[in-house]
Amino acid sequence: MFANDPLNTTAKTVKETEESLPPNQPDPETGSDRLERARQYSGIRVKLGIFSTILFFTVTLLLVSLGITRWIEEISYGVTTSPYLALLVFAAIFGLLNSVITFPLRIYSGFMLEHRFGLSNQSFFSWLWDGIKGMLVGLVIGTPILLLFYYFLRTYETNWWLPVGIILIIFSVILARLAPTLIFPLFYKFKPLDDGELKERILKRCKDVRMSVKGVFQFDMSTKTKKANAAFAGIGKAKRIILGDTLLEKFNHDEIDIVFSHELGHYKLGHIKKTMAVGIVSTLAALFIAAQLYALSIDWFGFESVTQLAALPLLTIWMGLYGLLTGPIDNWLSRRHEYQADRFALVMTQNKDAFISTMTKLASMNLSDPEPSRWVEVLLHSHPTIKKRIRAAEEIL
Repeated sequence: MFANDPLNTTAKTVKETEESLPPNQPDPETGSDRLERARQYSGIRVKLGIFSTILFFTVTLLLVSLGITRWIEEISYGVTTSPYLALLVFAAIFGLLNSVITFPLRIYSGFMLEHRFGLSNQSFFSWLWDGIKGMLVGLVIGTPILLLFYYFLRTYETNWWLPVGIILIIFSVILARLAPTLIFPLFYKFKPLDDGELKERILKRCKDVRMSVKGVFQFDMSTKTKKANAAFAGIGKAKRIILGDTLLEKFNHDEIDIVFSHELGHYKLGHIKKTMAVGIVSTLAALFIAAQLYALSIDWFGFESVTQLAALPLLTIWMGLYGLLTGPIDNWLSRRHEYQADRFALVMTQNKDAFISTMTKLASMNLSDPEPSRWVEVLLHSHPTIKKRIRAAEEIL
């Protein structure tokens, strides 16, 4: 409960494209050099992901088993006698301790590695400020959720999972609706798309599938990264199209048409609704299973009840284990949706050459490993490899 990032809920509503290369920068490397760098970059990302997962479970388990969470609980109740205020103090201390332990890893994976491979435009202080803003947004969103969770835990004990699940689903829908106008602008500057010809082309695509949007916007992605992004943001009447300025700069209209048609395919084929439906079922299942295992494990560590503050981090362990077990299933469904959206884009545009050039450019510019090992793809990849996507396209047109 304390380790979850509330912004992840919003991120699930935004389907991202692959990343692009540094704009305005010549490519002096040969194909083999870039392939080797791509494999190095991907390999490091995989190792960092595994290490961060192990670190999370190890640190949390040690804090609980060594009695440190009991010590934090004593401090919390020393500050206030209110169980809800004590919960907030406990969460603040526990979160701060975790942040201190994991901060070096976040610096390396989020800042140093991206600069090492030439994928970031941010200064350290800009990157740090984004992290602080993300934390503040997380506090605003997460605090009421945390208090509601504890209220239902104290009221219903082992049956807390159902009302908490309903609350999380409602918050997810609200975030998806408000994120484009309230949260995203905290990190990027948005303005209406300047390219009138491209805008007309995009709106015509939307009209062809009877989709209404609030508008077409571009944002200053290049202030932070050399990657590219195009997405639908928001749901319902708040739905809008956002295009990164790096995408607009590095890709021609036909290639952007492919990227956008792919995203349009996700909408037309009902992937967003299906993903939300699967997410709702998965959330409820995760909370139900975690609630049972949490109640079962209380005695293992000598805690008195499920409402004891010192015991609450055990929930993050069980939720994390659930995520590890179901992650490959989520990735399989995502890869399936990506293939379907590719087919939709190819049929809509009838432009196989533009699709292949887009995929080839993205693979080269993103330093993505074209042929990762099978277990890496199954366990970690939400998108098919570029090589497989091109091979599938060759069979369609």
